[in-house]
Amino acid sequence: MIKYILAALALGVAAGYAVNNFSSGFPNVLVTDYLLSAALYILLFVMGLTFAIDKEAVAKLRATGLKLLIVPVLVILGSILGGLVAGLIFQLDLFGSMAVTAGYGWYTLTGPLLTQMLGTTWGALGFAANFLRELLTIVTITLLVRLDKYAPIASGGATTMDTTFPLIVRYCGSETLITAFSSGFVLSMIAPFTVIAIASLV
Repeated sequence: MIKYILAALALGVAAGYAVNNFSSGFPNVLVTDYLLSAALYILLFVMGLTFAIDKEAVAKLRATGLKLLIVPVLVILGSILGGLVAGLIFQLDLFGSMAVTAGYGWYTLTGPLLTQMLGTTWGALGFAANFLRELLTIVTITLLVRLDKYAPIASGGATTMDTTFPLIVRYCGSETLITAFSSGFVLSMIAPFTVIAIASLV
C-alpha cells in the first residue's frame, strides 16, 4: 500500500509540473478548489463508512470518552518540545522553530500562515518540515508500529484524520481507528491557533 501512495504522490508532482510548464491557460482553480475538495469529501465519506461498519466503534467511543484527548495533548506537547530542541540544535529563533512544529503535519496550513506572519523563509521551513513529517510517517509506518501501535498516530499528527488514516488502520489495527481519527481531528482544529499564537511571539 505504501508504494502505491508514494507512486500517486510522484504522479501528482509530475502532473503539477506538466500543468505549470506545458499547459498555458489550464484552469488551475479546477485543481486547487474543486478537485481537492472532491478528494477530501470522498476520503471523509470512506472514513465515515469504515467507522459505521465497525460495530464496536461507537461502543468504544462511548467507553473511552475524554480519554481520547490524551493522545492529541501528548502530541501537541511533544511536537512543540521537538521544535524547541530543533531550534536549540540549529540555532534558530526558538519561537519560530516551535511555530513550525505547531502545525502538527498540516503543511498546507503552516507554510502559508508562517509566510504571512514571519516571511518566506519561515513559510518554506514550515511547509517542508510538516510535509516531511507526513511523508516520513507514510514511509516508516511499518517500523513505527513495531515500537507501539500508537506510535504512527503520534508521528502522523494532524494527518491521521485524512492522508495517513487508511495506513494507520491497516497496519495498526482497527482498534486504533477512533484514536487516530479523533487525534487528527483535534490537532487539525487546534493547529491554526497554536501556529499563530507561537509565531506572534517571534
